[in-house]
Amino acid sequence: MARFATLDAWLEWQQTLSPKEIVLGLERVRTVGERLGLLRPQCPVITVAGTNGKGSVVALLEAMLGAEGYRVGAYTSPHLLRYNERVRIAGAEVGDAVLCEAFARIDAARDEIPLTYFEFGTLAALYAFADADVEVMLLEVGLGGRLDAVNVIDPDVAVVTSIDLDHADWLGDDREVIGREKAGIMRAARPVICGDRQPPASVLDHAYSLGADLHLLGRDFDAERRGAGMRWSGGGCVRDLPSPALYGRFQIDNAATALAALNVLTNRLPVSEKARTEGLRTVRVAGRFQRLPGTPPVYCDVAHNPQAARALASILRDVAVPGSTLAVFSALCDKDIEAIAAELDTVVAHWFVAGLDTPRGLDAQALAARMTSCQTPLTLHADVAAALSAARAAASEDDRIVVCGSFLTVAAALAASL
Repeated sequence: MARFATLDAWLEWQQTLSPKEIVLGLERVRTVGERLGLLRPQCPVITVAGTNGKGSVVALLEAMLGAEGYRVGAYTSPHLLRYNERVRIAGAEVGDAVLCEAFARIDAARDEIPLTYFEFGTLAALYAFADADVEVMLLEVGLGGRLDAVNVIDPDVAVVTSIDLDHADWLGDDREVIGREKAGIMRAARPVICGDRQPPASVLDHAYSLGADLHLLGRDFDAERRGAGMRWSGGGCVRDLPSPALYGRFQIDNAATALAALNVLTNRLPVSEKARTEGLRTVRVAGRFQRLPGTPPVYCDVAHNPQAARALASILRDVAVPGSTLAVFSALCDKDIEAIAAELDTVVAHWFVAGLDTPRGLDAQALAARMTSCQTPLTLHADVAAALSAARAAASEDDRIVVCGSFLTVAAALAASL
C-alpha cells in the first residue's frame, strides 16, 4: 500500500529523509534504479550540464524533436509553481497520479536507503518515461554533473553548455574545477557537444582522456545571425534557419548547441528542416525574460549568478524602453550577490530589494548589505509580492519592471500575479 495519497504529502515527506538538502553521489540512486530496472533506457538519451543555458538547450531540443512528432520525455529542475513542471512527456506535464505511483514504487524498492528529494524526483522521471515508452529522453543535470543523480544514466549524447561560477560551496570557485565536474557526464567514444566558446581546459582534457567524440562550438559547429534568421554550420552541412524565439544574443549559441546534438543523432533521430524551423520559432522557456500580463510591463528572469546577470543586462540594453528599468531583486545567501547586482546596476534605475523566507534566503536588510557596489537607489520590502506591488506603484507607463535573482524570486512574482 502506498505511503501517501497526494503529491504534496509525498514531497513534504521526501524533504525529511535526508539531513542535507543536497547530498552528491550516485551509489544510492544507482542501487534503487537497478532494483527498478530503470538504468538502461531503450531510447536515445541526451544529458545536458552547464552553469547557464541548460534549460534553454533542453527546451530547444524538446521543441524541435516534438515538432518532428517524437514522444519526448524531458526532465528539468527546479520548478517555478508546480512540481509537475519538472517532468514532461510529449510537451505536457505529467499528472499527480503518475508521480505518486512512481514515488510509491521507488519507496518500496529503496527499502531503507535514504534518498534525497532530488534523487526521488530523478528516479520518478525515469519511471514515468519508461512507463510512457518515450522515444527520446532529455535529462537536465541539477548540480554539477559527475555526482548528480542524473548521471546514473549513460547518455548517448552529453551536452555541456556555458561554464561559469555558481554553487561554489559544492563545485569549487574556479572554472577549471567546475568544468571538471560538468565534464563528468561524458562517456568514452560517445559524442560530446560543448557550447562554451572558451571552455575550461579541464573539459577538453577530460574529453580527450576518455576518447569521447568532442564537438566544440566555434570549431566543429557554429551559428551566426543572418538578417532575421541564423546560419548554422557543422558536420559538413549548412542550414539557414530562423533565430530561436528566445530573448538574448546568447541564445544563438544555445540554438547552435542544440542543433549540433541533433546532428550527431541523425541516424537514430532524424529531424526535418520543417521540424527544426517550427521548433526554433515556437520554443518557450518559463522564467527566462518571461513577460507577465498587464502594464507596466513586468519581465521575470531566473538569473542567479554573475554570468546570467550579465546576459540579462545585455537583453535589457537590447530591448529598450522609453522610460526606466525598475528591478525587484532577491537572492539566496550562497550566491555571489555583489557580483550579480553589479552586472545589473548600470541598467537599473531603482532596486526594490525583497526578502526570501526560505532556509537559504535572506531578509531585505541583509541582502541590501551585500549589494555594496550598487550606485542606484534601493528600497527594502518584506517579500517579493510587496516589492513587486511597490514597483508597480512607482512605475510610469514608459517604465518596465524586471524580477530576478532566483527561481524562488520569479516563482513568488508569478504566484503574486495569478
